[in-house]
Amino acid sequence: MPGIDTADTAWMLVATALVLLMTPALGLFYAGLVREKNTLNTFMMCLAAVGLATVTWATVGYSLAFDGDGKILGGLGHAFMKDVTFAPRDGTKIPELVFFAFQATFCIITVALVAGAVVERMRFVPFLIFATVWSVVVYAVLAHWAFGGGWLQQQGTLDFAGGVPVEMGSGFSALAAAIVVRPRKDYGRQAIVPHNAMFVLVGAGLLWFGWFGFNGGSGFGVGKPGVLAFVNTLLAPAATLVVWIVLDLVRGRQATAIGAATAVVVGCVAITPAGGYVSPGWALAIGAIAALPCYFAILWRPRTRVDETLDVLSAHGVAGLTGTLLIGFVAQSTWNDGAGNGLLYGDAGQLWSQVVAVLAAPTYAFVMTWILIKGLGLLMPLRGPENEEALGMDLTHHGEEAYASGEGAILIGLGPGVGRSPRV
Repeated sequence: MPGIDTADTAWMLVATALVLLMTPALGLFYAGLVREKNTLNTFMMCLAAVGLATVTWATVGYSLAFDGDGKILGGLGHAFMKDVTFAPRDGTKIPELVFFAFQATFCIITVALVAGAVVERMRFVPFLIFATVWSVVVYAVLAHWAFGGGWLQQQGTLDFAGGVPVEMGSGFSALAAAIVVRPRKDYGRQAIVPHNAMFVLVGAGLLWFGWFGFNGGSGFGVGKPGVLAFVNTLLAPAATLVVWIVLDLVRGRQATAIGAATAVVVGCVAITPAGGYVSPGWALAIGAIAALPCYFAILWRPRTRVDETLDVLSAHGVAGLTGTLLIGFVAQSTWNDGAGNGLLYGDAGQLWSQVVAVLAAPTYAFVMTWILIKGLGLLMPLRGPENEEALGMDLTHHGEEAYASGEGAILIGLGPGVGRSPRV
């Protein structure tokens, strides 16, 4: 294929598969964090994102994100994958088909992330409708702004692998969703604890593994940017993990497994926007620094009436904002092939570009998500009756149980055996 580098293409095929793996990994991570009665529903929200986001991306999302260089939105020149062929994508040496698939996996994981704000109470069908519309109205727009030729990219914002559309987009959308859907009925009245720490740890490990494709693949080849991002994706989460364990030991004299798993995710998120722009030393620093605001945000949130179930805002929104902002201080052109220097290396303008991004992206994500869910709530109930929530979303929305006993199925009149799905 003329203009195509086979090594770059081979790596991008692998990276695409790695990023796709992150969505079931996220499902496992999330499923362990919820109560047993909501395990399957939580995983199903993530799994449904694979189908919904892929279809919307192929029909209009990709085109709106990557067709043309309009400031706010792309065009429809690639709608329904028109002219997405084996020809190289501009600025790369890989077929546009591969570029399309790689970017699709980003949309998929972001839609799944938002589910973490509303699990254990939002009805499944309204969530599917919301996720479908959100993937176009919020994700595709932010992707265009950040790295599809939109206004943030035009004004100099650096975002290597999705700090704007993926991390801040999901985190601040999660906050809006949690506010509109309202707290779980027993939130603040009784302890709500994760039911399976091993799921959480395995999910976090698989997420870290997939993140090497997420960040390393965002160089779109095997050159210096991808290599740098790959190495930085090892370093930053390791630093976050160390700081998080220390914070746990100082605060409670116990290093928790849930905390360690969360730290891995926070470190991966924080280095996502900066991976190909900062030195390995600064990657360690970014990971260490990001642990602080995220750790204390997670501690603070339960003291509020905002039941943002799985702390998507803290682990993704705050961490993504931190990493995006720190680019403005520590980006270094000697490491990033001249992409830009931060304030510490002589360019205050880069810091301003990053500040604009961390103001604009959260605002757009929050406002649009609030409007979408509010509007959807006018058309259909977002939540079921309290007895459904008490029984659990698995049985009431899927007729199955993660840990088969059949008792729940009998209780709601579905008959014995209906809930007897294989043990997860």
